[in-house]
Amino acid sequence: MSLVRLDIKGISYSQTQSGAYALVLSEVDGTRTLPIVIGAFEAQSIAIALEKEIKPPRPLTHDLFKSFADRFNIIIKQVIIHKLVDGVFYSSLICERDGIEEIIDTRTSDAIALATRFNAPIFTYENILDKAGIYLKLKEEDEIDEENITLGDLITESVEETSYSATTLKELNKQLGEAVANEDYELAAKIRDEINKRNKK
Repeated sequence: MSLVRLDIKGISYSQTQSGAYALVLSEVDGTRTLPIVIGAFEAQSIAIALEKEIKPPRPLTHDLFKSFADRFNIIIKQVIIHKLVDGVFYSSLICERDGIEEIIDTRTSDAIALATRFNAPIFTYENILDKAGIYLKLKEEDEIDEENITLGDLITESVEETSYSATTLKELNKQLGEAVANEDYELAAKIRDEINKRNKK
């Protein structure tokens, strides 16, 4: 069976499961996408790794795994989504240390979170894309891009709206640094989004 390379297209709210998210992977050399339902923690972890703007002062679980692997010279060469059973995707990490390759079973959401940190390619088999892939027309692709969740959207759903209209850009940057130092990522994401909004004007 031939492998098909996938890229992360984005993360959106799951239409089928409350409190869950849809990780949308797209075929590199094609028009199919593969939506995978993941939990809020994994969605946040993937979003943080992709955005690279907010650096947690202490490592998240997937960051800890990356540090551990780096310390012991373990690299993740690739991620393969190899099986689909009753709507559940099964994945493997292809790892290497001292020229010896190992295959480790993992949840797909964890595999993708780690792939983003190791810059490892993501693959699936043609038959899985045939079974679960969705062909997108150009208009539908634009709609997915519009629905993509920012890190701020992802981790501030339950945070109260705060008005920053009276706060200067300099003060916002200072508050952003303080929020990150205090590990208040919800607040940091909101402030970051406000700064980005002003910089676009």
